[in-house]
Amino acid sequence: MKSSMHHNEFGNIAALWKRFMPRQKEIGNRSNNELIALQIYDDFNAMENPFNIWACVEVSNINTVPDGMASFTILEGDYAVFLHKGMNASKTYQQIMTEWLPTSGYEIDNRPHFQVMGAKYINGSPNSEEDFYVPIRLIKN
Repeated sequence: MKSSMHHNEFGNIAALWKRFMPRQKEIGNRSNNELIALQIYDDFNAMENPFNIWACVEVSNINTVPDGMASFTILEGDYAVFLHKGMNASKTYQQIMTEWLPTSGYEIDNRPHFQVMGAKYINGSPNSEEDFYVPIRLIKN
């Protein structure tokens, strides 16, 4: 399921997950129990430009997609993976963009960004953990 929004429209994100969670049992061929929040930007600037967000799960094949849902395939490429702990995801993302990225030798690639919420993810808990996947490519000189 997906929704369109700007970076500060957190109510839309909550509404998307509220619609998705009861329906996830309809999805066959699940690879695991993880949840995936996936963002697609037409022109990446997380703080300025609107984006589409998807509530997802990983499946082994997409032969059957429940009504009102769509399939999405993440293209191959390099991703930087960061462990996020706690509830302030925007702070972690800001550190990635302003501290790690400028000194990494990489730049943001035009592919989806996503977060994987596995067994250690606890919604609303300061002890929650999730992995942030940021699409990257080497900076060409």
